[in-house]
Amino acid sequence: MIKYFLMFGILFLAAEQLAAQEIAPIQTDRPDQTECPFTVPVRHFQMETGFSFERINKEDKSFAHPSVLYKYGISNFVELRLITEFITEKIRGKNTGGLQPVTLGFKTNIAKEKGLLPVISFIGHLTIPFFATQKFKATYYAPAFRFTMQHTLSKKLSLGYNLGAEWDGETAIPAFIYTVTTGYAISDKVGTYAELYGFAPQKSTADHRFDCGISYLLKTNMLIDISGGFGLTGNAPDYYGALGFSFRLKN
Repeated sequence: MIKYFLMFGILFLAAEQLAAQEIAPIQTDRPDQTECPFTVPVRHFQMETGFSFERINKEDKSFAHPSVLYKYGISNFVELRLITEFITEKIRGKNTGGLQPVTLGFKTNIAKEKGLLPVISFIGHLTIPFFATQKFKATYYAPAFRFTMQHTLSKKLSLGYNLGAEWDGETAIPAFIYTVTTGYAISDKVGTYAELYGFAPQKSTADHRFDCGISYLLKTNMLIDISGGFGLTGNAPDYYGALGFSFRLKN
């Protein structure tokens, strides 16, 4: 029996090395808030998991344990997406926990990078109000969309940015989204970023934030990350910290 397990392990590693030679290293939408413009390779499954702590103010806190983005490449330019998030909140001294409304969506490539034209992709999401723990169910379906763009400035440096809008499932008033991030590759395995991002509700004050982080490529199909940030305006959360793990498998 042991020899069969050894044979299976050898074949698995050989297949993994062959796959690694055929496709680029894993690219993820975390740890920054800027979604990347690249889709998962066709017939590949990718899972991006994050655990985070956010201090909203001196009394209110929130934990994500975990937040997970599932992706599957259905063509060379389209991926399907599913987002789940289990949270625990302490708001005004009251603890609440459970599953946030589940989000479904897709990402599709629009344009390749050419001269001053960046790589451009479009992301569309729809949050389902009743796929959640009772206390977190929303009233309405909540759409969201982003255009995600990236410029290659050098072999090590890139500039990415998103523009879009999202709805909260309770009102018809959107919150506009912006992100701007710079990514710097210290080596083939280590990457860093610094980012400005924010939300501008149609009828209230904008919320601006800053964050930064680092990622490490364990293997071609496996990545870990750590990040943190803080609010720049009075209505933004005080600060947050996050740890993440992502991997990719071929179907």
